Amino acid sequence: MGLLLKIFIPLLGAALAFYFYSAPQNFSEEMLRGKRVIVTGASSGIGEQMAYHLARMEAHLLLTARTEAKLQKVVKRCLELGAASARYVSGSMEDTTFPRVVVKEAENTWGGLDMLILNHIGYSYFKYFDGDVEHVRKLLETNFLSYVAMTVSALPLLKESEGSIVVVSSMAGKSSGPFTAPYSATKFALDGFFSSLRQEFIIDKVNVSITLCILGYIDTENAVRAVSHAIRVKPAPKEECALEIIKSGVLRQRELHYPFSTVGTVILLKAIAPEFLDFLTRNSYDVEKIER
Repeated sequence: MGLLLKIFIPLLGAALAFYFYSAPQNFSEEMLRGKRVIVTGASSGIGEQMAYHLARMEAHLLLTARTEAKLQKVVKRCLELGAASARYVSGSMEDTTFPRVVVKEAENTWGGLDMLILNHIGYSYFKYFDGDVEHVRKLLETNFLSYVAMTVSALPLLKESEGSIVVVSSMAGKSSGPFTAPYSATKFALDGFFSSLRQEFIIDKVNVSITLCILGYIDTENAVRAVSHAIRVKPAPKEECALEIIKSGVLRQRELHYPFSTVGTVILLKAIAPEFLDFLTRNSYDVEKIER
């Protein structure tokens, strides 16, 4: 069975990738030149890599995260790479006033905004759910409610520029697996809210795109530290992931599935064989190594 799964999953993913993505992509780096972009969660991981890509494309950057010292280093590097401008606002998304502070900084600095990339995330464990309701509540505030608050604050500027909202989510927000119940709940919430909002924009003829990025296992330091001891999957590179997120936002795609061979397969199997998908998911973990 193990050998069959190793052969079946990559082949199915490759077939899906060819079917859905064989059309030529029209992305060019010039599309970002001079654009005004907010990136949250930009001090490390995927957010940091997005900042560097955007800097090379000569965008104006406003970066946010909790740790000021890390942000200072990222901003310095962005300027070295050629960013049209780069600045930061440090703070926690647990603070309900922080989203307004960030957007106001963009408005005061640039007079507008072209792209909002929501990428920040709160800490969550990788283990059996232990009944901690307060942890779920806190995680929803950071991973979901602050995304809504950032969007509400930025929407007047984005409507004016006919800009884009890019929401970094997870495969855990499309198909639930074990050991991530609080995290998965927040990602499903993102899908529900932003997919609904997209429909309202279309009805009201609001020309602001919403791209939902469904990511698999990426080789960020936090992700590898959390799950590498128990998952039988090789992570995808954060640098490539970051670039694909930017491309999908610029091209105003409905969703990004990355890496497609994994995420596309999961979404298809959920639709046609959900119990088989659950079986595959459970068998991708060394459950003996999971904390209770």
